[in-house]
Amino acid sequence: MSDEVAKARAAADAIGLKEASDRDSAPATIFDKILAKQIPSNPAFEDELCYAFHDIAPQAPVHVLLIPKVRTGLSQLSNATDDHKALLGHLMLKAGELGRQLCPEGFRLIVNDGADGAQSVYHLHIHILGGRQMKWPPG
Repeated sequence: MSDEVAKARAAADAIGLKEASDRDSAPATIFDKILAKQIPSNPAFEDELCYAFHDIAPQAPVHVLLIPKVRTGLSQLSNATDDHKALLGHLMLKAGELGRQLCPEGFRLIVNDGADGAQSVYHLHIHILGGRQMKWPPG
């Protein structure tokens, strides 16, 4: 089991993933703390709905994380509802803009969901990876 998979399993176990509402009320994530400026980050983009910052453990020459500023209902993509359509669309458009800006030769977007998806932070986030040739299959 890779370190990332082990971290994802530990994160799922730590917050007791049972009901979606439990995940939303779980203690503040590292991303909540970054948004609150309790933990520093290297910003790449910010607007009223989302924040993007460079990953501290990059998996490619460019590795940016894009997060919604509100976690409620979006601890995982699989918890999203019709009420999140506009925000999810906004996140995808911003991810595409950032990808084109930072990785003009191409990029990959990744959303991990749940323990089997290797999600280690239960606050929806989009990984924007690029700056090198991506491999296939990804996982």
